[in-house]
Amino acid sequence: MPPETNASPSIDHPIKVLLVDDQPIVCEAVTRMLAGETDMELRYCADPAMAVPEALKFSPTVILQDLIMPDIDGLTLVKWYRAHPKLKDIPLIVLSSREEPTTKAEAFALGANDYLVKLPDGIELIARLRYHSRAYVALLERNEAYEALTADLAQAAEYVMSLLPKPITEGTVTTEWRFIPCAQLGGDSLGYHWIDPENFAIYLLDVTGHGVGAALFSVSALEAIRTHALPGVDFRVPEDVLRAMNQFFPMQQHNDLFLTCWYGVYHLPDRRLRYSSGGHPPAILLAGAEAPQRLLTANRVIGAFPDAPFLGDCSLVKPGSYLYVYSDGVYEVDTSSGALWGIDGLAEFLQKQPRGLADLDALHSYVKSLRGHPVLDDDFSVLRVAFP
Repeated sequence: MPPETNASPSIDHPIKVLLVDDQPIVCEAVTRMLAGETDMELRYCADPAMAVPEALKFSPTVILQDLIMPDIDGLTLVKWYRAHPKLKDIPLIVLSSREEPTTKAEAFALGANDYLVKLPDGIELIARLRYHSRAYVALLERNEAYEALTADLAQAAEYVMSLLPKPITEGTVTTEWRFIPCAQLGGDSLGYHWIDPENFAIYLLDVTGHGVGAALFSVSALEAIRTHALPGVDFRVPEDVLRAMNQFFPMQQHNDLFLTCWYGVYHLPDRRLRYSSGGHPPAILLAGAEAPQRLLTANRVIGAFPDAPFLGDCSLVKPGSYLYVYSDGVYEVDTSSGALWGIDGLAEFLQKQPRGLADLDALHSYVKSLRGHPVLDDDFSVLRVAFP
């Protein structure tokens, strides 16, 4: 059986009519009209000064508002309803004793939803009450669903953040990072861990898109690296890790999402950093006053090309160096002047910092100032590794 198209509002949101009119006879007439409507509740307010408090207490789904009343006229009340954050969306049906185009136009301009010459036929009044209440209840239900979704997304975001490692503040390497999604859930993730006493893994991933799907995919890929869950892979060999991820996470099985990744392994005894990047921007290695090194391999994105080869490379890490691994949201910034900041701008910014040690919060603030907006268009994820 097809669904009914004229279904009444849900049980959680019954039709609640607030009638504001100084004439009790109008209340009696409306009461008689609604007597057979068991899903409608009528509340009467004869004092216009009490209309707003009564509306706040009753939470109507529609307000029947008389225009001509002592002390406070109906159009003034329309202004007050529309100015109140808890009443501004409630449908307003204005009741007037005359059909006056000028008054009708003013009522609509102030925010009224409908205009009736009182008293209308009961069938028409009930139809209009149902129509406006149905629209308002739909708005309430949408808002409730959005609030529930927002709460779920906040919990999911907390879970994603809980998977990110704590900064390392002392030892043979130290770390600091910033992970600031442009939405509540982003597609970036990052991590690092000791594979063994001599090898330290460093990685940052970026899944296309934002939202729940991208975040879940990013978490899955992060966990595969963090827990060494790729079978038969030597996690000390970056290109082997990316090759296995490319086979393990084909985009056809992940809603056409693919990812980029930079993965490196620092070998403590000889201070060598082996690395491989799959479609990811180059990491930047700074050593004092030397020109920044861009650590990049010409590999494709992960998940899009099943048989793609993955190459690796190696670089010497001098004492006192800093490594920056980041997502494209850090440098692909359309500035307020219309120019793209780019990797060159990022490298220049990092090199200007004392000893190459950049304050990551200052970097985030600078990028936002370039964008000219407090929220960036993409996730801002940057990981700094220091080699004392």
